[in-house]
Amino acid sequence: MTAYDALVLAGGAARRLGGVDKPGLTVGGHTLLDRVLAACPDARTVVVVGPERPTERGGLRWTREDPPGGGPVAAVAAGLGQITADRVLLLAADLPFLDTRTVERLLDALAEHDGALLVDAGGRDQPLAGAYRTTALRSALAGLGDPVGLPLRRLLAPLRLARLADPDGVSYDCDTWEDLELARLRDT
Repeated sequence: MTAYDALVLAGGAARRLGGVDKPGLTVGGHTLLDRVLAACPDARTVVVVGPERPTERGGLRWTREDPPGGGPVAAVAAGLGQITADRVLLLAADLPFLDTRTVERLLDALAEHDGALLVDAGGRDQPLAGAYRTTALRSALAGLGDPVGLPLRRLLAPLRLARLADPDGVSYDCDTWEDLELARLRDT
């Protein structure tokens, strides 16, 4: 298996959570960010886009989108410059059930595609639970111009994507207090 890097977006405003530090919230005694980082232990380089905070994993690279709060495409633009592997995981920092088996599935799906992402039980693409060819992301980003405020679907539109079913619900994210409580109940 060839090397891969990970790019974790951890700088959102968490408006539906009252602006708390969402990646720092805990499920099962570990922060949401630490749970995501644990799912990619073999990542050669891990770049976290967001405010620097304590983690269980060392050796992380931290950066911020410009301007802070500029959205997910601006965050990808900020972190992609530090990615050197041919493949990169693009992950939200609030995926408490992401696991190494799913990471491997995503990376394996890149054999024939520019990217691979999970599709949740409701049929929605989860682009921040995906793996991508670094050159494809860079090319798509270069074609966008200013990335501030752009949705991820615009960045990913030119890519040939594999959409993988998520039968175990590992793309479940915590956007509200109810989501967090359900994650905590599911984890017990």
